[in-house]
Amino acid sequence: MIELLGKPNITVDDIAIDSKAVSPGTLFVALKGSVQDGHDYIDEAVARGASAVLLQQPISKDRKKNTQTTFIEVEDTKEALKHLAPYFFDYPASKLNLIGITGTNGKTTTAYLVEALLNHAEKNTGLLSTIAYRYGQCEKKAKNTTPGLLDLQKIFSEMRKNTVTDVVMEVSSHALDQERVAGCTFETAVFTNLTQDHLDYHDTMDDYFAAKKVLFGQTQGRWIVNLDDPWGQKLQETGPGRVWGYGIEHQDTLYPTHFQSTLSGLKMHTQTPIGEIEIVSRLSGRHNVYNILAAVGVGIASGLSKTQIAEGIAALKQVPGRFEKIDLGQNFTVIVDYAHTPDALERLIHTVKALAPKKIITCFGCGGDRDRGKRPLMGAVSAQSDIVILTSDNPRSEAPLNIIEDIEAGLSSQETETGKRTDYEIMADRRKAIARAITLAQSGDVVLIAGKGHESDQQIGSEVIPFDDRDCARQALVERNKQAAEEK
Repeated sequence: MIELLGKPNITVDDIAIDSKAVSPGTLFVALKGSVQDGHDYIDEAVARGASAVLLQQPISKDRKKNTQTTFIEVEDTKEALKHLAPYFFDYPASKLNLIGITGTNGKTTTAYLVEALLNHAEKNTGLLSTIAYRYGQCEKKAKNTTPGLLDLQKIFSEMRKNTVTDVVMEVSSHALDQERVAGCTFETAVFTNLTQDHLDYHDTMDDYFAAKKVLFGQTQGRWIVNLDDPWGQKLQETGPGRVWGYGIEHQDTLYPTHFQSTLSGLKMHTQTPIGEIEIVSRLSGRHNVYNILAAVGVGIASGLSKTQIAEGIAALKQVPGRFEKIDLGQNFTVIVDYAHTPDALERLIHTVKALAPKKIITCFGCGGDRDRGKRPLMGAVSAQSDIVILTSDNPRSEAPLNIIEDIEAGLSSQETETGKRTDYEIMADRRKAIARAITLAQSGDVVLIAGKGHESDQQIGSEVIPFDDRDCARQALVERNKQAAEEK
């Protein structure tokens, strides 16, 4: 502390970093962010009755006239909050068994699988995922994959009040880089893979990997690592003796001796540290073999039996927006998936190709104000489909057609390299694009709607509008059925 102004002994009932969340008895922490500076909102916090303000700039003369609020000046409010938040909530993370899952693709599905395993074993489980935060009777839509530092400690505290014992959480590279999980010790950590994404934030793949590695430095128990991924192999080198490797090609600690995938799901025989486990899952595709292997590893590290693991995985019916089938009785398949990286889109298309459809029709776009480098890569990958509809994702502040142009460059390059032309159309309106993809489908085809998955809104400019790919697909199928009935 550099300076304190006001009463040194005050009662604080809550901590807030958003001035709008301040009420009498709140300590307001003014954080300097990349977009906004909390110091600009101190007056609002005071007006709302803040008991104290933590700031990192000199206390002004005007502040010194205020006798109702205590001002505490420190060198770095973010650093102070890292220690203050866990202390205020009585260090809840230390009383929870934390399981962290990081990687580019597969985090959410793996988290849902692990949650299913633990719940089946009658553990009181909390989940923090890209889709939702839930524990006890509480479930809320996730704002971020990993909550901010203060929100995370609040949630951990609420979990403790709800007698949660085990927490399964996705830990994003942004969260690790921004120290949102600072002070948290994980019992088990999973590394799914690392492929190009978020380079608008991390600059290089090495920087991206360095952020991911932080999780394992905070893990006291087992590391469950995908050794079919070269970055996973690098991670293994830093934790000798602590890694349980999983993969299809690399038969290390966890691997399938056999697996079969259909649209109905997966069947696999899995070699594990506690013997072979026969797995039956409603999830489809080679990529889900990896997710299941990771979850099995966590289950074993958590002390679950072979029976508990097999039954827990079988109990999971669907992960929202992950290879989610939309079925209104049509004679073709419609799948909505969150795939929004080149690797994820390629895995998705390969999974469907293995099912031998007549044609694959892929509808997707890329997000605005994000890693531009992956756009042509995704365009190139989409050329493995028979028909592509290029559309918008969340364009944010960018012009949709400019984003599509970047994707199109990669799609066009494939024709030059392979001599094979992929039929494609451009339709910036995502709702119309989804309808167009479904209109083109014929018996035995598969329509892939990729990129947004579970998301229930779309950001265009500064406006956020309700939008759900699954609802759009259902509406398009209803309209198609209606037209077909009228033509009879």
